[in-house]
Amino acid sequence: MSESDVASEYRGWWRITETSQWVNKGIDILGPAVLSITGLGDRLRMHCLLAYVSCKATKTGVSFTWEGAWEFDPMSGSGSARLGKDGRLRGKIRIKNGADSTFIAERCAQPAEAIQHPPSYRDKWRRW
Repeated sequence: MSESDVASEYRGWWRITETSQWVNKGIDILGPAVLSITGLGDRLRMHCLLAYVSCKATKTGVSFTWEGAWEFDPMSGSGSARLGKDGRLRGKIRIKNGADSTFIAERCAQPAEAIQHPPSYRDKWRRW
């Protein structure tokens, strides 16, 4: 297995159910909070964050980088995850030059509605 090949037990869609540092009450404000690890246009959506994700295999699980927007502000970061004995994904999401949080996710089906693309900073001013 090459470094970029993610193990099959990690592939698929994961529903983020809780975070340690960010309020869980608003986690689904843009729709169900999800992380995809499919190898085909992977995405991250939670709170007001929409991002594109790039994953790779590690010795203990999977690591990823992400780039997108929190509301209309450009953001990027990284993360890592591994499977717990209970089959849930446990990981950490980091915001570049910002906060980080652990998360727990459960396997789920692909959302029925496509995850929207992260908005550009220019779109912020087009709203008015």
